[in-house]
Amino acid sequence: MLGLFGRRRADAVIEALYQRIAAGSRQVPLYLRFGVPDTAEGRFEALTLHAVLVLRRLKALPPPAEDVAQDLVDLLFRELDRALRELGVGDLSVGKRIKKLAKAFYGRAAAYEGALDTGDPEQVALALGRNALDRDEPADPEFARYVIACDRRLSALSLDEILTGSKLFDRLETETAA
Repeated sequence: MLGLFGRRRADAVIEALYQRIAAGSRQVPLYLRFGVPDTAEGRFEALTLHAVLVLRRLKALPPPAEDVAQDLVDLLFRELDRALRELGVGDLSVGKRIKKLAKAFYGRAAAYEGALDTGDPEQVALALGRNALDRDEPADPEFARYVIACDRRLSALSLDEILTGSKLFDRLETETAA
């Protein structure tokens, strides 16, 4: 499908998909309600979680979904490289940091996919606790339910729906004090 658009159009489609994933990872309740640290590391964890959910669906779809997934991962790491440089990481250190981030990303992907494959919310909560929250206890069960709901929503989408703006993630509402 992307071949029909030409490279420039395909890049714009992947960029738009990445921006939708990034927006999902910036939802305030992830940080305020579920405890994802509002730090560079925490934002990496939230971005990784949301990207993994989309990549998990792309992996299950027929071609050219695999190409879309690769383009998405390539863009994600270009954006991480850019962010590190904006944070003032020196040119000589960026490559090493990207390698560490890649190892972390793929480790998280394996953990989240394994937990989601079990269908057990407790396993998902444990994976979220260990990874997104960096602790040895499970995440809030509501966080696990959010991730499972997003995974289910994505599993019903076609490649065209993923690329053309269908809702990818549940919208988390910020709790208000009465």
